[in-house]
Amino acid sequence: MSRAALVWTRRRRALAGYARAFAGNRGGMAGLAVLALIGLAALTAPLFVDDAALSHTGAEGGRFQPPGLDHPLGTDAFGRSVLDLVVWGARISLTVGFLAAFASVALGTLIGVVAGHYGGWPGNVLMRVTDWFAVLPALVMAVALAAVMSRSTLTIIIAIGVTAWPTTARVVRAQTLAVEARPFIERARALGGGHAHVMLRHVLPNVMPVVLAQTTLLVAEAILMEATLAFLGLGDAGTISWGGIIEEARNAGAVSSGIWWYMIPPGVAIAVVALSFTMCGRALEGVLNPRQRERP
Repeated sequence: MSRAALVWTRRRRALAGYARAFAGNRGGMAGLAVLALIGLAALTAPLFVDDAALSHTGAEGGRFQPPGLDHPLGTDAFGRSVLDLVVWGARISLTVGFLAAFASVALGTLIGVVAGHYGGWPGNVLMRVTDWFAVLPALVMAVALAAVMSRSTLTIIIAIGVTAWPTTARVVRAQTLAVEARPFIERARALGGGHAHVMLRHVLPNVMPVVLAQTTLLVAEAILMEATLAFLGLGDAGTISWGGIIEEARNAGAVSSGIWWYMIPPGVAIAVVALSFTMCGRALEGVLNPRQRERP
């Protein structure tokens, strides 16, 4: 067996072991099942939700109808089905959550690996910048960025992505320092491996488990931040998201009028998805962290 084939065999065995360990975590599996159902509903939404019924003028229901057979979650101020709005809003909320989390994790991983690998003054400068971003409230910075930029989904993704990366950078830097202390890194350097070779071929693969767990946790945070920005009126007015539904409910006076079916469903959807991602992230941390796996 060649060296490359041996490496891939070991990786497949490791992945199979991780999958078995994750399958044994009830919380992680419950969160994954919920996310799979919500993701499937979001992907198939165009098949059973009519675009015209989501417009302000094309809805067929009455204004603020309570839950019933025709509309299980009632209707909004324009007669639109709240159930259709929640299902359709999952598409934007999940998309923003994933893309913002990936952008944040990519930036944090880059800074963390570079700071941990080079050390010295480059690492100190990068970590001081990280500390500066970390002490600033991420939500306040995201609100400021969203307020000065044009209102769009891309703006929300950028605002969240450039404010939520410090935690990832710190975690990845710590893991990079641990990897750099291992003997195989010294052997790679002795064989002529440069900085790029060591970081890309040796350091990055060994920090990816931490990055994966951090990504899962950041998706939940990004969804909550997107909902907050949309609730504050900084989201894209031309799209439907869970935070946007709550913001419309507030503007329509649903809170003071007791129209609970307009406010509670999107709020519950946000809470369930955030909790499910958190459960998956904690389960991944337990699977990928040997110290946690050894705990009784």
